[in-house]
Amino acid sequence: MSDQASSRSPLSRKTTAGLTRRKILGAAFGTAAFGAAAAGGLTACSDDTHSQSSGGAGAGGTEVRERAVVVGSGFGGGVTALRLAEAGVPTLVLERGIRWPSGPNSTTFSRFATVDNRSSWLTDHSMLRGVDRTWKPFTGVIETVVGDGMDINCGAGVGGGSLAYHGMTLQPTRENFAASMPTAAGLYDELNQWAYPTVARMLGISTIPDDILNTDPYRSSRLFLKTAPDAGLQPFRVPLPVDWNFVRGELTGEYQPTYTTSDLAFGVNNGGKHSIDATYLAAAEKTGRVRVEPLHVVRDISLDRKKRWVLAIDRIATDGTVQERKRIVADAVFLNAGSAGTTRLLVRARAKNLVPDLPDSIGTQWGNNGDRIYAWTGMNGDIGTQQGGPACVGGRDPLSPIPFTFIHAGSPMQIPGVKMMTVVGFGIVQAAGTWTYDPDKDDAALTWPASAEADLQKLIGERMQRLAAAGGGTVIDTDQAAPSTWHPLGGVPMGAAVDQYGRMLAHRGLYVLDGARIPGSTGACNPSMTIAALAEHSMATIIRQDVGQVF
Repeated sequence: MSDQASSRSPLSRKTTAGLTRRKILGAAFGTAAFGAAAAGGLTACSDDTHSQSSGGAGAGGTEVRERAVVVGSGFGGGVTALRLAEAGVPTLVLERGIRWPSGPNSTTFSRFATVDNRSSWLTDHSMLRGVDRTWKPFTGVIETVVGDGMDINCGAGVGGGSLAYHGMTLQPTRENFAASMPTAAGLYDELNQWAYPTVARMLGISTIPDDILNTDPYRSSRLFLKTAPDAGLQPFRVPLPVDWNFVRGELTGEYQPTYTTSDLAFGVNNGGKHSIDATYLAAAEKTGRVRVEPLHVVRDISLDRKKRWVLAIDRIATDGTVQERKRIVADAVFLNAGSAGTTRLLVRARAKNLVPDLPDSIGTQWGNNGDRIYAWTGMNGDIGTQQGGPACVGGRDPLSPIPFTFIHAGSPMQIPGVKMMTVVGFGIVQAAGTWTYDPDKDDAALTWPASAEADLQKLIGERMQRLAAAGGGTVIDTDQAAPSTWHPLGGVPMGAAVDQYGRMLAHRGLYVLDGARIPGSTGACNPSMTIAALAEHSMATIIRQDVGQVF
């Protein structure tokens, strides 16, 4: 299932610009969906590859004994690893992808105009709509997991989804947090007092400086800020984990363009982005207590007769072939493989009775954070010849009956003769998605009812029309034909499957600290900051209460 990119069939109706709707939607999906990377925080969200299944957690191969294992190296995993290390706990971090070192003028990541196999997780073809290109499978940075009613785009690599995202680091209001996560509403004061500020400090967030916003590549950002109030939106600048001196270096010609062209969908070659591998994980490894092992795919989790956690691992090559089978026995396992990865692992474990008495709620309360990506074409204002990034400006309506946020995310390529901007919308949805086990595939599959987000999408669509009415042109919903999300949330919900600190109910030593425990949406914000802040908050309690007692 997850090895295949989703099939897209844009309509072919002619547009007023003289281009086919197919071309507009194809470009919009490529430049908006991937160029924007939904302007949000992704997490590594699958444990599936092309390699052959290892046949259960008790399968043979090399056996390794560990005290604590963290599965996944994104926002939840990075926080978990660092705080365990600081508490003196030797910790193994397992990551299915590879390391992606970058620096000034490096060529580490694929570029949009010449997209190659570094862009995709073990597929033999491009995931970009309108890009007909094939290649040898590689452990690239983005995987598309195909579901019924919704596809999921998620990251892979050391640093998880923080590699391939613009970096929006938004904190929800108290009211919106409670609306998305009523079970955790009582945690907000502590999150606000120290957990969110800790994440902001670790990631070094700041908003775009005036000297950069006022340059030519950011004409489209300035146009959005100017037009937003006429559409009933309060404009704002987006906090981002970026060293803006790298952007200045591009503007002076010192570095090759990547920020200033928004060519960020597959990673930032010039460096300067404070992703998880460069912040939390770097600090964790510096302690000497954390080992990060890339290209390690967790196939199954089970509980042995001694009540120890057992992970069945495939160590793979970059083409997906299995190099070694491993059996890791651990006192504690922290699942941070992202909503899809963590959920699928636990749905399999319950269906195959690898872990007895797992909660029935596993596989429920999933949502897409209300993601929607629009192409705004033919506007009146001047958007320039390139659109700078990261996604640095947005708009909100605090009086909206359903909380939502709009973000303008720069497009890395422009269609000749067409003025086009991308606008990303997301908000609070019902967590109505479910995952069910398919024994023929030994995997879990997602079902998402469109009704769960219908009211929000109607509101977002109407507001997009107001934006076009205020600024001229037309808007196209690029997700209408084939909905997808960059912000998967839920599947192992707080209160029903895990407690407020991520502890699996009725099971000692098993924790879920990623987006899988958040039911459906994060208060009209992209999820990255809330996932990390909740992980910070949970780890403070786990370190205090469980270290030395549970593991």
